[in-house]
Amino acid sequence: MPRPIPESRRAFTLIELLVVIAIIAILIALLLPAVQQAREAARRTQCKNNLKQIGIALHNYLDANSYFPPGGTWPFPINASGSAGGPFSPLARLLPFLEQANLSNLIDFSKPYGDQPDVSKVRVAPYLCPSDVNDRQTDNGKHWSFSYGANVGDWLIWDAYTRTAGNGAFGQNTRFSTRDFTDGTSNSMMFSEVRAFQAYIRPNADPSSTTVPADAASLAIPTGQAAKLSAHTEWVEGRSPQYSFTTTFTPNDNVPYTDSNGVAYPSVDYVSRGEVAAPASSASGAATYGAITSRSYHVGAVNSLLADGAVRTISSNISLITWRALGSRSGNEVLSEF
Repeated sequence: MPRPIPESRRAFTLIELLVVIAIIAILIALLLPAVQQAREAARRTQCKNNLKQIGIALHNYLDANSYFPPGGTWPFPINASGSAGGPFSPLARLLPFLEQANLSNLIDFSKPYGDQPDVSKVRVAPYLCPSDVNDRQTDNGKHWSFSYGANVGDWLIWDAYTRTAGNGAFGQNTRFSTRDFTDGTSNSMMFSEVRAFQAYIRPNADPSSTTVPADAASLAIPTGQAAKLSAHTEWVEGRSPQYSFTTTFTPNDNVPYTDSNGVAYPSVDYVSRGEVAAPASSASGAATYGAITSRSYHVGAVNSLLADGAVRTISSNISLITWRALGSRSGNEVLSEF
């Protein structure tokens, strides 16, 4: 009896296989951006929550002390070698109000932060935006970066000769309360996003003018300076390149710069040396000026904390006049919706 012929098994042809692969690739290409957008939306939400927690901590500090924390202390505390060291930032003073009491208990505010490495090298999660790609320690392992800068005004940061701060919410030795925000706490910024490991210039020469620069070109950064990739890398430090931002330029604005070695930086911050070099007995060179721009890794915007505790997402396209008005605590500006 002849054996039955088995039925042939049908398989994919090469063309069919390629079509299936192409369809899968198209679906992945369509799905991936949606997944990335969802993840970024979650990161933006977490970033805003971080600022909200900082806002609550600020007002709890205000309730406990009757004033908001200072940006730093002047004269700077003396370190172990007998020279002036770095003061502590407002972020350091907020620790007890962010459930970081154990870390805060390690701090001696009468001594420089540099003499207390067990504090400065610690990562503080609420101070880091999840979108910031530089959530890490400095190369020497002594400090940890952060993503939220304190508002010190539009240009003048601190005058050591007259002992006066700028028109922002923080400064050396300041003890501002809500009564000092005559523009209204809903119209004044306290904190805004900054990028960790931002490049900055601290020229040896004073700025060419005490007038707020109109744009990056009029900033006139002296040539031949080496940019440091170290701004916003030490959440503990109460000197302006670290803890602060200014409203000199709108969010995410660029200040391109090429150093003496031909290295081009897409954008730098600028801070004059008065804060660290000026003798308090002389008016010459005693004032610190800065263009320290609020920047983020969110597309086209930064998250900012207002003095009333509200958190707002502010477009990079905001009017410079409105942005600077938000940065002043008592400029008598009338703000429309922003």
